[in-house]
Amino acid sequence: MTHPSPAEALALLYAGNERFAAGRPAAPHRDLSRLRAVAPAQKPFAAFLGCADSRVPVEIVFDQGFGDLFVTRIAGNVSTPEVTASLEFATEVLGAKVLFVLGHTACGAVTAAVRAEPVPGSISSLFYHIRPAVRTAGGDVEAAVRENVRNQMDVLREASPVIARLVRGGRLDVAGGVYDISTGRVSPVEL
Repeated sequence: MTHPSPAEALALLYAGNERFAAGRPAAPHRDLSRLRAVAPAQKPFAAFLGCADSRVPVEIVFDQGFGDLFVTRIAGNVSTPEVTASLEFATEVLGAKVLFVLGHTACGAVTAAVRAEPVPGSISSLFYHIRPAVRTAGGDVEAAVRENVRNQMDVLREASPVIARLVRGGRLDVAGGVYDISTGRVSPVEL
């Protein structure tokens, strides 16, 4: 499959989300013939930094299937060096045309960062990445979710020389949005 332009790839994502949210998913590329077709190599048209929340299955939310999306998921949809490396691979090597940062309403990681209460284990290591959004949003969870998407888009566009070069060259668009877990709709977040 020939890759669409960055603008066409973003339009494909939003069209898929519209089908999903309207209760009319096409469920493309979700059969054994597609599985076999992409088995030798992957050429996803979009890459994602999404939250690990079980209520946000990216391929379903955007009505896509096998081989369409390269998805990284981590609580709070934060960009760590390992996540960034994976997204560099998806864009530079595999040719994804859109890098999409997807947050969601009622995000537990953002809520925990707003509360700033003690948490077990290494969970608080996520807070470092989310706290700037919490400060900007004045402690409002939903505003912090949007601001966190914006911040992570910024980090990916600027901290990764690979992604920055692709964006400058017009070969990649970094976009973002917030998925509403009660309606299924993704609302764009602009930088």
